Amino acid sequence: MKKKNGFHKYKNNAFGHHDLSEKIADKLTEYAGSWAFIILFFTVLTAWIIINVKLLLNPYDPYPFILLNLGLSMLAAIQAPVILMSQNRGAERDRRQAELDYKINRKAEAEITDMQKDLEQIKTLIKSLKKPVKKSSTKKK
Repeated sequence: MKKKNGFHKYKNNAFGHHDLSEKIADKLTEYAGSWAFIILFFTVLTAWIIINVKLLLNPYDPYPFILLNLGLSMLAAIQAPVILMSQNRGAERDRRQAELDYKINRKAEAEITDMQKDLEQIKTLIKSLKKPVKKSSTKKK
């Protein structure tokens, strides 16, 4: 059986598996931070206010919009922890990536150091193989 490199095993465990709640939190955070959500949210709020102030003779949520406030508070109470969960997972993912990068950099540094030692040995061998060429002492007369 072939032994796996520790880096591959670490990377697969750290970045590959998410449970359903983590996927939902990520998708909700991705959507809640988009322009589409902001525009939709603004449209719903505007429609709610216009319907209750102008269009209905007997509004179901008259000004000061207590029901709307309740809905917004409930949305914030649910949305905030989900966004925090997603951010915490992102921070954990970044921390694990930084650890992996550090391990890889340490290994690369050790290999570079070994290569530098090998180059020094090669230089020494080349110097020892070179024999100084002596000029002949005979002069033409």
